[in-house]
Amino acid sequence: MIRKADAVKVVKASGLRGGKGEVEMRQLLEADKDEFNGKGRLFAHNVLKPGTSIGWHQHVGDSEAYYILRGQALVNDNGTEVTVSAGDVVLTQDGEYHSIENNGDQDLEFIALILYA
Repeated sequence: MIRKADAVKVVKASGLRGGKGEVEMRQLLEADKDEFNGKGRLFAHNVLKPGTSIGWHQHVGDSEAYYILRGQALVNDNGTEVTVSAGDVVLTQDGEYHSIENNGDQDLEFIALILYA
C-alpha cells in the first residue's frame, strides 16, 4: 500500500483529553481500515500550535510513544515534568499517565504511535 500525502486523513480535535486548543492529527495509518492488524490504534503526525496541549490521561490496555520532530514541549510523565525537543522520544506504558503541551514559540510536530499492550 502507498498512501500519497494528499490522501492522508486529517482530523482536528479540540480539547483533546481535556487539553487546550486544537490538535491536528494526520492519520498515517487508519485503525478502521484494519491497517494495524489488530495490534494498535494510532499512528499519526500531530501538530500543536503554541499554547496547545493534550491533557493528562492514563493509558489502559495500550502504550503510546511520541517522537518529537520539531518544536519544544513540556511533557508530564507520571508526575514528572520535562521539556522535550526535536529528536526526543517519550514512552508511556500501559497503566502510566502523561500529557504534552507546546510551550515553545513555533508549531510542535511529533509522531504518535499507540500499540495494544
